[in-house]
Amino acid sequence: MSLVTKIYKLFVFVGFTALTVLLLNHWLATKQYVFTEEDVAKIAKQYAGQDHEQAFSKIVLELRKRYPGHILPDEDLQWVFVNAGGWMGSMCLLHASISEYVLLFGTALDTGGHSGRYWAKISDTIISGTFRQWKEGSTKSQLYYPAGEAAAVQWSSGTWMVEYGRGFIPSTLGFALADTLFSTMDFVTLLHTARFYCKALLLETCTSLQHYGLL
Repeated sequence: MSLVTKIYKLFVFVGFTALTVLLLNHWLATKQYVFTEEDVAKIAKQYAGQDHEQAFSKIVLELRKRYPGHILPDEDLQWVFVNAGGWMGSMCLLHASISEYVLLFGTALDTGGHSGRYWAKISDTIISGTFRQWKEGSTKSQLYYPAGEAAAVQWSSGTWMVEYGRGFIPSTLGFALADTLFSTMDFVTLLHTARFYCKALLLETCTSLQHYGLL
């Protein structure tokens, strides 16, 4: 293969990648989303400071009333471990699509690590406990309490929260699954995570088809 051919293929690849990124950015900026960050936070804040298990039950009911057909049924709600960026927590997925997700998250032990960097905006509303954020470029950290919102990097034991993500959600999966694949090798958890994400995608697809009268 000649040098000219290699350079041509490189330019084609770079151009295709740039076009794909631009199209995805345009789609994310103009599409209509199911949830809003403010609405999810408002629902969660009503129960901040309460026992987290009772609070989560009430939040799930509220979300189902507010967003019918978009929250997984009780039989598909299951807590699974998450290992990412050096920290370990547990999550319960409520909703997922290509551009949004809503989940319950927390930890029973002190844990901390890297927050990750991906193509999505993530917000958390604390129900109980505290977490600390240390932003890049700063030499000081900030501590958040129930009803505060931030991207967490360190959680105290007994911290539980509601998390909403918006953006290109597949971009978060590499970070979320890397430790499981290459460190803990907990493939049972990996399969559970993949199964619930696929079920959430299927639910969202069926709801969309019903909305447009195609199902």
